Amino acid sequence: MLERLANRDFRPVILQHPLGFFRRTSVNVRRISELLQRQDQQIADEGFSLRAILGSMVEGVMIVDAGERIRLINDALARMFEFPHSPINRSILEVFLNPELRQAVEATLREGRSHSAQIQYRVGGSGITKAFEVYSSALNPQAGRAPAGAVVVFHDVTQLKALEAVRREFVANVSHEFRTPLAIIGGYVETLLDGALDDRSMAEQSLRVMERHCRRLNFLIDDLLSISRMENRGADLELRPVNVKEVMERVIEQLAPEIEERGMLIELDFPEDSILIEADGRRLEQIGLNLLTNALRYGATGDNRVTISGRVMENWMELRFSDNGPGIPLSDQPHIFERFYRVHKDRSRDAGGTGLGLSIVKHITIAHGGEVSLLSEPGKGATFIVRLPVSR
Repeated sequence: MLERLANRDFRPVILQHPLGFFRRTSVNVRRISELLQRQDQQIADEGFSLRAILGSMVEGVMIVDAGERIRLINDALARMFEFPHSPINRSILEVFLNPELRQAVEATLREGRSHSAQIQYRVGGSGITKAFEVYSSALNPQAGRAPAGAVVVFHDVTQLKALEAVRREFVANVSHEFRTPLAIIGGYVETLLDGALDDRSMAEQSLRVMERHCRRLNFLIDDLLSISRMENRGADLELRPVNVKEVMERVIEQLAPEIEERGMLIELDFPEDSILIEADGRRLEQIGLNLLTNALRYGATGDNRVTISGRVMENWMELRFSDNGPGIPLSDQPHIFERFYRVHKDRSRDAGGTGLGLSIVKHITIAHGGEVSLLSEPGKGATFIVRLPVSR
């Protein structure tokens, strides 16, 4: 009987014919057996509840003892950090190699109150550095007594930090883009107010410069609104069968004065059969305008040529804009579709570009379920490739 209890078999003990001397002992043993059985069931229920709660949490959770050794982690934490070895029964500093995390937990164990920290951690498997907000709370805090341990909760804020960095960069870029033309306009206004109005040629020159920069500001605002609409709600696409060649002919017609001024030769290379795809014709026209304008502004001087070609391959339509310009440096190519990114910054501003055209092309293409890419070798021109699904 006692051997059974020692082996953690807590089922009720039934003695058949206990002697009088042992009757009281048998009753107490039976009570101990029932009590142990209830406690064992309670521990099992609590363990199941704890595992279920920790397993369902998106946040990473770690429990450490008073000696700062890790006693328990949940699956989310294991996925976040991709531990090469089990962290159980190892110290915090040994596992994470992060003094800020250790200081927060140490302060919690010493003071019995919550502490927080922000840490950077390079995940071993992926090699990516992630950002975490960490909250450490005392386990079973009692007045006048040191905590038995601490519960540490990890929030992965990597994506949030990246978005904040993008927002800061965006605000800085927009501020810079607005500051330059406004400063120029303000300078010419001061010149006119200081007496240049009496000099007709100077006044006319000032007004022409101010008009050009006002136009640039309007272009910038229009491009910003286009990107904002596409990022917030996605592009509002009006899908219908579109003849791609006819769309490109309209693009060339709209840019005819600039094409003629720059002496550029535009070639359309499409198959005899019409290429019809399910797309938003207005947005497809916007892609053509941005890419052709880009080629006009930064193309070669002298023998300027741009070839716009279209081909259908299985369920995809591939639209190419190829020029014979100076090409794009290899170091700039990974960033070419980023907002406000310019290869030749001074030249781009002089040409009237906002640095948003290629970003708009990318957003419209993605909204159609397609992709855009670049092929360019410095000194040998550039080819922008837009791939769109034939139907959606």
